[in-house]
Amino acid sequence: MLQSCTNMAWLRGLRELRPMLHLLLPLTIHWIAEEMTVSVLVDVTTSALCPGDSTCSKAIYINGLQQTIVGVFKMVVLPLLGQLSDEHGRKPLLLFTISTSIFPFALLVWRQSEEYVYAYYVLRTISNIISQGSIFCISVAYAADVVNESKRAAVFSWISGLLSASHVLGDLLARFLPEKYIFAVSIVLLIICPVYMKFFLVETMILAPKNDRESGCWAKIVYVPQQRFKSMRRAAEIVIFSPTLRGMALVSFFYELGMSGISSVLLYYLKAVFGFNKNQFSELLMMVGIGSIFSQMLLLPILNPLVGEKVILCSALLASIAYAWLYGLAWAPWVPYLSASFGIIYVLVKPATYAIISNATSSTNQGKAQTFIAGAQSISDLLSPIAMSPLTSWFLSSNAPFECKGFSIICASICMIISLCFACILKPDSNWSNDIEGSTETPLLNDN
Repeated sequence: MLQSCTNMAWLRGLRELRPMLHLLLPLTIHWIAEEMTVSVLVDVTTSALCPGDSTCSKAIYINGLQQTIVGVFKMVVLPLLGQLSDEHGRKPLLLFTISTSIFPFALLVWRQSEEYVYAYYVLRTISNIISQGSIFCISVAYAADVVNESKRAAVFSWISGLLSASHVLGDLLARFLPEKYIFAVSIVLLIICPVYMKFFLVETMILAPKNDRESGCWAKIVYVPQQRFKSMRRAAEIVIFSPTLRGMALVSFFYELGMSGISSVLLYYLKAVFGFNKNQFSELLMMVGIGSIFSQMLLLPILNPLVGEKVILCSALLASIAYAWLYGLAWAPWVPYLSASFGIIYVLVKPATYAIISNATSSTNQGKAQTFIAGAQSISDLLSPIAMSPLTSWFLSSNAPFECKGFSIICASICMIISLCFACILKPDSNWSNDIEGSTETPLLNDN
């Protein structure tokens, strides 16, 4: 009986994904290309900035600085991109955001000296400001245009599962490809994605006719900033006046505050404490990715009709707390592998979050709601490195006040505990009838 339910959920998920084939295929290639560089970047940056050292405080601080700068600008850029996708269509915004990842990795294909690594960080910072979070949020808005509300949680989980599958494939490529070929292969795949989207992706928004007021140059100078301000204010009102969206903004903020702080230092922490290299990093990432495919593509679609998004969200947050504590207290090289196994559950935070947000707002404001809350999350990307980078370096050094090299990771888990508290008092519902309307664009909703 359970097998029959599993098969039905899996087949239903596949049917719902058919209208999004030309979106998901290039996205999968893009995620593979980006993920295959993750494990090797630690070795490349450490070798360039701190030759001969296993610990590189300079690289840790630069990563923290990069994350802080990205967090500052994403607070404005993410909501802006969401508004533009609601007003001018999903396709042009996806083409723009997905193309920005090409340039920083092209530098590392050319050379991996110290100067080129610094230039990579500059271009990667600009790329992350534009693309980090926005690609997924606009893709979720695209999915909401063609999928009914009752089926969105399963579809969002499937998209997240494809992200995990892409990460596994990317980690496999990183594990077996020679290091000198990794960035070259990544660049080829990254170029394929926007080219494919340009020719095959179908726009899901029926755009309103252009207003004559926008035709003149002077009218644009005056009118466009006014429209941006009004659209930004409307996005803020959508979130603030909805108890569900307001609660999800708090849940997302504190979760991201803890998780982004951990992810920014984790690989450097494992390299310094246990001597992990590219191979161990790839193994850890593949372990999480393979389990995530099962939990997102099979487990969530089955559990969601039975327990709802809130129970799934709270369970995933609880798993993320266990994940952080095991990493922070790791006493042997096998403990990080045990900790990574909790990633199979905590990855459900994202699809549950997207589903709750999507169901609480109207179809014409999907981009605004998703990216406004993602913009609130970016504040955590600004704040977490300020504490995590110096705290991690301090406890990895010989001057630590006491012996606990993962103390910064334990501190980050407190933020996820706060997120769990907000999630427990959340009352998710469909509040989109109270949504702030005014958008003249109409999504092509698929009623199958």
